[in-house]
Amino acid sequence: MKIATWNVNSLKVRLPHVLDWLALNQPDVLCLQETKLQDENFPIAEIAEAGYQTLYSGQKTYNGVALLSRQSGNELITAIPGLEDPQKRVLGAIYNDVRVICIYVPNGEHVTSEKYQYKLKWLAALKDWVRDMLSEHRKLVLLGDFNIAPEECDVHDAKLWEGQVLFSLPEREAFRDVLNLGLTDSFRLFEQPEKSYTWWDYRMMAFRRNMGLRIDHILLSNDLAKTCTACVIDKGTRRLERPSDHAPVMVELAACGLEEPYPENRFPSSPANCQVTSEQVSGFAGNAESASTENYSEGS
Repeated sequence: MKIATWNVNSLKVRLPHVLDWLALNQPDVLCLQETKLQDENFPIAEIAEAGYQTLYSGQKTYNGVALLSRQSGNELITAIPGLEDPQKRVLGAIYNDVRVICIYVPNGEHVTSEKYQYKLKWLAALKDWVRDMLSEHRKLVLLGDFNIAPEECDVHDAKLWEGQVLFSLPEREAFRDVLNLGLTDSFRLFEQPEKSYTWWDYRMMAFRRNMGLRIDHILLSNDLAKTCTACVIDKGTRRLERPSDHAPVMVELAACGLEEPYPENRFPSSPANCQVTSEQVSGFAGNAESASTENYSEGS
């Protein structure tokens, strides 16, 4: 079973990339964040033509999450129980016997802002909810844009980012608290290339210079972690024309009820096949923290 996450930073803009990526990689479930679409505008027909069913929870201009899957999901969840939050940041369903929870954690804006306190409150509610979910589901995947770089190796310059939003100590502690419930960071199950990131600012030629952060994660319950055979970041999408500022992350899980065999090349667009050179990448305008030429979102 292949499960992936991708903050697309506007599905309307990135739909061609998403359809191409689905055709190339054939995930069983793809979780999207920052779709930035009201539900009535979700591209159901285009995605169905690609062979995928859709579940989605969106709003205009900001946020929005979706689940694209080859098989139908059930027991839909659209919010953290008990948390009053009008923003569309959570979507969960069960596929086969695996509970998949897609999240888009608030960015936090700045450590002195009210949005930062909202982020910490949101993470505390997430922890309590995930604890309950783990008691009900031994096979659970929590994935999405966490807007947190957990460790120094997940930041291109730890000294520069020290104390800043996305890498502040309270955020990182909140991330560890979620892990300590009985979850595993799938990316760290395997030996990975140094300086592996999932998000790069549109400005300052950050991708070309690999000035990034690893803030998109796939966390697995203990039962699923034992079945994980691979986890990759697909940096190749970041060098496409009009790319998202995030790259997809994908895991492969063995023996999770998948009916169809994988193609021989299981990860055709994985980093090993998508090395980026200075000639292939140009600079971009905009920023995850400031208004750009595309729809602005408060988060990364």
